[in-house]
Amino acid sequence: MNSTAILRGTSGFIPEAPALRESGKRDADILLGSAPLLQVDDVSLEYRTPERVVRATHRVSFDVHQADRFVLLGPSGCGKSTLLKAVAGFIPPVGGEIRLDGKAVTAPGPDRIVVFQEFDQLSPWKTVRQNVMFPLLASRTLGRKEAEERALHYLAKVGLSKFADVHPHQLSGGMKQRVAIARALAMQPRVLLMDEPFAALDALTRRKMQEELLQLWDEVRFTLLFVTHSIEEALVVGNRIALLSPHPGRMRAEINSHEFSLASAGSTEFQNTAQRIHHMLFEEEAGVPS
Repeated sequence: MNSTAILRGTSGFIPEAPALRESGKRDADILLGSAPLLQVDDVSLEYRTPERVVRATHRVSFDVHQADRFVLLGPSGCGKSTLLKAVAGFIPPVGGEIRLDGKAVTAPGPDRIVVFQEFDQLSPWKTVRQNVMFPLLASRTLGRKEAEERALHYLAKVGLSKFADVHPHQLSGGMKQRVAIARALAMQPRVLLMDEPFAALDALTRRKMQEELLQLWDEVRFTLLFVTHSIEEALVVGNRIALLSPHPGRMRAEINSHEFSLASAGSTEFQNTAQRIHHMLFEEEAGVPS
């Protein structure tokens, strides 16, 4: 196996590739640098139902570096979306700490912008241009002229310049998500947070959106924290993947996956890695303790 696809368990590299342990880690350190942009440090999260308090994640830790495409991958109910919301500042940890640029995250802020799965996240009474401009104006980040210029710039980046003056109901689901991405990037956040943004799309549109997201990353080099329950999407979108165990979510392993792309999705190495990830995610259900 190539060193770029090494799997790391919570206690170190797994034994399938012992000769690659140190060289793989050194390569990752060189590529990523020494100072993380985002630190999730021993974070436990809970939410309350009418019947009880539920622990969503238990002592989860990971670092996200500048220009990372970091994916949270796990089965339904493992707390990956809850973790994303905690990074966004919507949910306070009951244990541990989340830090951005070394400062504790205690509330939402324009340095962390979320793109959700739902298509109705756009204001239906505003045009595409106005939707992208709105957070820039509401946060007083820019004046109207500068906000319009930036909105048009990012609409061009996602290929929607010709649709700047139409309303969301006139767009397809994929186009609405591209507007949401343009709106998020126009705020120039420190971290772009995406919560299963393509899950509701048909297979062909989902693949196209993955391709466009990667092309956009090549141009802008934003930092991405991406949630999915699709192993294949995680391998395509991410350069690093955190595997979360079934409920409550714990860090099971971390994978360096930057060698994979849409072009390699049918390769033997891609499929073998996907199968190993599936085994690691669901081995607990087969009776193997975490």
